[in-house]
Amino acid sequence: MHDGNEADFAEGEAVVVRKRRKGIYILPNLFTLAALFGGFYAIVMAINGRFDLAAIGIFCAMVLDSLDGRVARMTNTQSAFGEQMDSLSDMVSFGAAPALISYVWALQGLGRWGWIASFVYCACAALRLARFNVNTAIVDKRYFQGLPSPAAAALVAGFIWLMTDLGVKGATMAWPMFALALYSGLTMVTNVPFYSFKDLHMKRSVPFVVIVLIALGIAIINIDPPIVMFSVFVVYGFSGYGIYAWRKAKGVHTSVISTSTEEPDERGLHK
Repeated sequence: MHDGNEADFAEGEAVVVRKRRKGIYILPNLFTLAALFGGFYAIVMAINGRFDLAAIGIFCAMVLDSLDGRVARMTNTQSAFGEQMDSLSDMVSFGAAPALISYVWALQGLGRWGWIASFVYCACAALRLARFNVNTAIVDKRYFQGLPSPAAAALVAGFIWLMTDLGVKGATMAWPMFALALYSGLTMVTNVPFYSFKDLHMKRSVPFVVIVLIALGIAIINIDPPIVMFSVFVVYGFSGYGIYAWRKAKGVHTSVISTSTEEPDERGLHK
């Protein structure tokens, strides 16, 4: 039996339970911060007139951005904080940085047309990232809806890197840069499907020849990085329209919204 004093204590005293504060996973967010630094470094280098290093900073940010999500999934450290951090990092590295670099390199010579093109690219990158975050659960995982922002940044940065490597001044390439900035920006917000490579699983075993081809690809890139990298992303940057035309010709549904029944959370979206 319990005595009266114990009953009074139970009724009069409140038990304080402290909630355990949520921490932040370090490993994936380190990659995200490194990608953010790549974009910041690119802006600083552009201000200093080192456009080759600015472009390299963008490409480094691309590599790091592709790793943070994979690292989070492999180590089971996904979090809502990481997703938001990744989006903010992408906006700087693949939205603001390419827009500012292209403006400083060539577009400022066009006056108001220059900053309009730069702003259109930056605004489209923001819209692209916002739409991606909203539509994540209903888009066919095999394709991106519109040109992904890292690829758009690679088009802009790759062009600047190539022209700088060839000794071409930005002032002489103002209108080509204008056209490329508009194309990259507007293609980000289209519904054109671009292959995402997300159905390639890194954990699965692959034939030996795949490793040989990867080594060969690295060797080809090292022959002349500016030309090779820009050429690769030019092909990818137009590939979506090729996929769109092929689907249209075959009578296949061209939208990537709710077209996949392979994802468990998408199976009820096709009725």
